Amino acid sequence: MLGWFKKKFGKKEDPSTPGTTDEVVEKKSLSEDNNTTFEKKEPLQPEPVLSIATPIKTDKVVAEVTTQQEDVTQAIDTVRDTLFARKTPVKPAVPSEAITTSAIDHTPEIANPLPQKPPIAHQPPRAIQPADAAQAEKTDDDPEKKDSLFSRLTNRLEKTRESFTYQMDALFLGKKEIDTNLLDSLEELLITADLGVGLSEELIDYARKKVKRKELSDPNGLKDILKKQIKKYILANEADAALVMPKSGPFVIMVIGVNGVGKTTTIGKITHKFKQAGKSVMLVAADTFRAGAVSQLKIWGERNDVPVISQADGADPSAVVFDALSSAVASNVDVVIVDTAGRMHTKDNLMEELKKIKRVIGKKMRGAPHEILLILDATTGQNAISQAQLFDAAVDITGLALTKLDGTSKGGIVANICRNMNVPIRFIGIGEQLEDLRDFNANDFVDALFQSDK
Repeated sequence: MLGWFKKKFGKKEDPSTPGTTDEVVEKKSLSEDNNTTFEKKEPLQPEPVLSIATPIKTDKVVAEVTTQQEDVTQAIDTVRDTLFARKTPVKPAVPSEAITTSAIDHTPEIANPLPQKPPIAHQPPRAIQPADAAQAEKTDDDPEKKDSLFSRLTNRLEKTRESFTYQMDALFLGKKEIDTNLLDSLEELLITADLGVGLSEELIDYARKKVKRKELSDPNGLKDILKKQIKKYILANEADAALVMPKSGPFVIMVIGVNGVGKTTTIGKITHKFKQAGKSVMLVAADTFRAGAVSQLKIWGERNDVPVISQADGADPSAVVFDALSSAVASNVDVVIVDTAGRMHTKDNLMEELKKIKRVIGKKMRGAPHEILLILDATTGQNAISQAQLFDAAVDITGLALTKLDGTSKGGIVANICRNMNVPIRFIGIGEQLEDLRDFNANDFVDALFQSDK
């Protein structure tokens, strides 16, 4: 920048000086007349035209350039002080005579210094407060936690409520009596919600009898009747739903189902439940055919910090199970969960393989498997009932787990399964988190299903 100032405002020398003019004039005179006798002439005075450079006062130009340079320097200093000296607190001006060497050498304090954190090693452990202790003592029976779990269940059944409960409320809106048209529309709604034709007809026939005997006339009362009857069907299979641990040896669970229903994921979540209850768990990778099945189960084993027994791909599943049970008995494991390959319920040879695995478990350990858990995808609707019936005919299933209930609008399949199968529902899946595999409770499920908040 200073170079630019010198070019624009610097002193310029006039190319025409008096000395140069004299020489030019003398040479011109000699060239015009070589015969003229040389006479010494008086030095010529500068022409008036050449006096243009005379008014330029160099002292004034230098002063202006110096002043502008000082202004630029002062501006640069101001910007620099603003950028780099903000943290230094501004103090009032001090007379020059009061400045001493000690004052100059003194380092200014940083404005608003950050508080220093004490070393973590020296911090005393935080004592457990009463609120923490109360929180730690909360169980599923705690009213506050129970309300939270119920709210979560209600929210996850939102799709089913939109297609069932809210539609029912809209159907009853403005109706003052129960007539044939109302009952026919209600029956169609029940079938749409996947309660099935048989169960829907039974519910409507029960309501017709109530209306005929003058025991029911209010449409709102009709909703209560349906709720009680559906709960009755589900509770009929819930009496023996509790898992009973054997007196000695590991508790063996054999998990079965078709491909894609979420068997391995459900196994991981069940393992988490047993670990939370203080039980030791071993997983058995008896799905030796599906690519990635063993590695997927091992991931869940690492997540829950439990061992996974496996062999090479293509190994005999029954041999894998036999070796795993021997290891479980030697290690005094509490629970053994066997993951089997997914298979279509219509393939007889694959169903025979399940029977073989069951026989091997029974020979190795008397009374085992103690639980044969069938995993069903709730989004498949009525097809889930066909799967359950064929698997039950092959290996006598003892429990059901319904997955993906949060992703379907056909939650009525739960009541339909309970009506057609004399098998209790152990678990329901309402999300992807570990805690989203819930122990099935008929009262909570039906209450959440019929919850009206619109």
